[in-house]
Amino acid sequence: MEFTITTQARSATRERSTVTVHDQDPYSSNHVDADPEETSEWNESLDALVDERGRGRGRDIMLSLLKRSKELHLGVPMVPTTDYINTIASENEPDFPGDEDIERRYRAWIRWNAAMTVHRAQRPGIGVGGHISTYASSAALYEVGFNHFFRGQDAPGGGDQIYIQGHASPGTYARAFLEGRLSTDQLDGFRQEKSHAPHGLSSYPHPRLMPDFWQFPTVSMGLGPINAIYQAHLAKYVTNRGIKDASDQQVWAFLGDGEMDEVESRGQLQVAANEGLDNLNFVINCNLQRLDGPVRGNGKIIQELESFFRGAGWNVIKVIWGREWDDLLNRDTDGALLNLMNVTPDGDFQTYKTEDGAYVRENFFGRDERALKLVEGYTDDEVWNLKRGGHDYRKVYAAFKAASEHKGQPTVILAHTIKGYGLGPSFEGRNATHQMKKMTLDNLKTFRDTMRIPITDSQLEENPYLPPYYHPGEDDEAIQYLHERRRALGGYVPERRSKYTQLNLPDDSAYAAAKKGSGTQEIATTMAFVRLLKDLLRAKDFGNRIVPIIPDEARTFGMDAFFPSAKIYNPNGQHYTSVDRELLLAYKESPQGQIVHVGINEAGAVAAFSAIGTSYSVQGEPLIPVYVFYSMFGFQRTADAIWAAGDQMTRGFMIGATAGRTTLTGEGLQHADGHSLLLSSSNPAVVSYDPAYGYEIAHIVRSGIQRMYGGEHEDPNVMYYLTVYNEPMVMPVEPEGVDVDGIVRGIHRISTSDKQGPKAQLMASGVAVPWAIEAQQLLADDWGVSADVWSVTSWTELRRDGLAADQHNFLHPQEERRVPYVTEKLSGAAGPFVAVTDHMHAVPDQIRQFVPGDFATLGADDFGFSDTRAAARRFFKIDGPSLVVRTLQQLAARGEVDASLPQQAIDRYRLHDVNAGNTGNAGGES
Repeated sequence: MEFTITTQARSATRERSTVTVHDQDPYSSNHVDADPEETSEWNESLDALVDERGRGRGRDIMLSLLKRSKELHLGVPMVPTTDYINTIASENEPDFPGDEDIERRYRAWIRWNAAMTVHRAQRPGIGVGGHISTYASSAALYEVGFNHFFRGQDAPGGGDQIYIQGHASPGTYARAFLEGRLSTDQLDGFRQEKSHAPHGLSSYPHPRLMPDFWQFPTVSMGLGPINAIYQAHLAKYVTNRGIKDASDQQVWAFLGDGEMDEVESRGQLQVAANEGLDNLNFVINCNLQRLDGPVRGNGKIIQELESFFRGAGWNVIKVIWGREWDDLLNRDTDGALLNLMNVTPDGDFQTYKTEDGAYVRENFFGRDERALKLVEGYTDDEVWNLKRGGHDYRKVYAAFKAASEHKGQPTVILAHTIKGYGLGPSFEGRNATHQMKKMTLDNLKTFRDTMRIPITDSQLEENPYLPPYYHPGEDDEAIQYLHERRRALGGYVPERRSKYTQLNLPDDSAYAAAKKGSGTQEIATTMAFVRLLKDLLRAKDFGNRIVPIIPDEARTFGMDAFFPSAKIYNPNGQHYTSVDRELLLAYKESPQGQIVHVGINEAGAVAAFSAIGTSYSVQGEPLIPVYVFYSMFGFQRTADAIWAAGDQMTRGFMIGATAGRTTLTGEGLQHADGHSLLLSSSNPAVVSYDPAYGYEIAHIVRSGIQRMYGGEHEDPNVMYYLTVYNEPMVMPVEPEGVDVDGIVRGIHRISTSDKQGPKAQLMASGVAVPWAIEAQQLLADDWGVSADVWSVTSWTELRRDGLAADQHNFLHPQEERRVPYVTEKLSGAAGPFVAVTDHMHAVPDQIRQFVPGDFATLGADDFGFSDTRAAARRFFKIDGPSLVVRTLQQLAARGEVDASLPQQAIDRYRLHDVNAGNTGNAGGES
């Protein structure tokens, strides 16, 4: 059938062809106005309204029209940014409830002591660094919070959680000094944790180093924001699940504008909005500077962040100008000043604060005669005293109050400040201010005068390296006021506690099935773990404390069976008809759901893991996170976040599923993990295991739970990392009299050979244990060698034990020598030792120095690739026959077998032919 185009249609086509596709797109630069004359009339009406009723009324009408346009589905976008002024108008500011003069007085003392803490740490012979300017820029932000908002842990609804910007830590120490919680000796121990022990202070917020003081590590920039989001998520989670009512708690995260360039800083904003985390407040210190220079010299970071957060669904409050600007803005009837504020780039605003009032008058106000006229009655000093909003107590209080009372959304406060504020012209706004650690004598005197500190010139001149701290004494009215404010808010902040509800740990029945093996059914260790987890979830008075965390791979790991029973946590419930609703394993979401399903999002998963794993401390209610993930995308992708979790003393289990260089080999290079056990070994808070069998997993998990919450271990603040695999095999029944201590500590013998002949010891872990058993049989049948097989459940724990023994022997030569556990276990074993894993050589090489005899290893040391398991293992020479050849070589070198046997074995097994390999099951898909 032919179609013809009419002349009218052709004309329309030609006319439309000159217009950008989708010309009604509100963002189109080529939008065509259908009736320009009528549009002009509407514009004139708006002009007349503003002339008669003012800009405020004009704004009201426009906002109403925008909302109405959305209701009518007109496709008009809401404006993502507002003018470069305060969100809260001066006439809408609440009354300030405190005594501003008293609070300003001791805020100055805190600012002085914070700077002196860093300055004194640069004295001769010390020089340990520190940062002065970050706290100087944010002191008012913190003090409004400490005096009026941050609730301590004895508050009726529980304490708030405060994420203090890492570089601002001296300010927190200085406040604790006024509170009597820290001494001058401790302040002088800043960054000298061992040499000044027991009174040293950590450089930044580090709970592991100051476990009664700091709650959250923040100085790895970007982790504070994402961790704060999931901390707020945890409060909602425990409340919705009925574990604890945390509904009155707030999370406050103090962040830097430069820090917001980190991917983790912005990458989870939508989670906070989607879940309605109205208990979450970001306070971004917008001093316009990062470590080296401007954040956005040519742009406006506050406007950028406003657009970003508003687009993500957050409530945005801007605190840009101090009260000194209110009169100017009220008199700016034609918007000249407002326009200057809107168009001036951040680089210029930074420069203004390094100059003086005359410079600001000429280079800011002077760009528009109308704006210049607004300050014609101002002296240069008065122009210079026009403050940024982040330094104005009343403006900040209004923002904090609005944020804490806002419902339905998380809130971000964008506070405009000056980096190095109050420290004098050598510091304020300078590009180098972040690196400036100490002050000259003139700097000290100027700063003292600015802060009105009652310290004399002679006191400063006596030793400029050690200017005195200032504390007026406990009886001073300001100190009494400070204490009263903290008492009213429920205690001092920050404070970390570790008292929690005691758990009833599972009895033997929870682990019984794992010890029975799998019968004739072949299952992978991933499934063996999931079955154990299922039984633990059912454990009475314990199972509800387990929190599975899944980054969108539940079906891969066989965990979709938990969906109908444990359910997926969603505070909004499930308001759609699930496509699989008729299936047994239907996808079910619920506000009472137990599973935290974070989507394709390992960074968010670790943040959730950290929050849940420290619930015992933060909420006083222990939860046990079980984070299951592709092992390749765990430590390799999120090692920094896991390091911070260790600092925060997180407790829980991380399960690196589909592990091994050749076990998931169908997926290829990016999925082939042969090194996560090395990465995990670098984290002192991680206890790593590579189990082969279900019963090993059961004993390891049980020991982990006992260590974390049994109350008897000296170091319960650990995370267990288990690598498990997707290659199915028959799981054996736990042997009678199994060496449980050996399983937990890292090594136990699983098979001995009765063959008469040269002796060898085969050591393997994880999925490689069956290869060692295959090699044991080949050695006996083909070469007359008698080999025993050892399952090494933890190379890392054996190494740590060995290093501890070595260190003791090094430092205490007069005492009885300690023998490493692995050395003791292998001391009676004859022959060479040969180790194999589905990981790099370096994994078993961790114990080389502690093996009492000749030791050789096999490993997969290159990138992975897509192929069959058998071919990949033959390529890397880690399969059963390769282990045989390596063992024969070791025996030949010792003169215990004929020197020709290794080559005979190579020829017999066609070791150079990848197609000759047959170790392992077919497959390799996820």
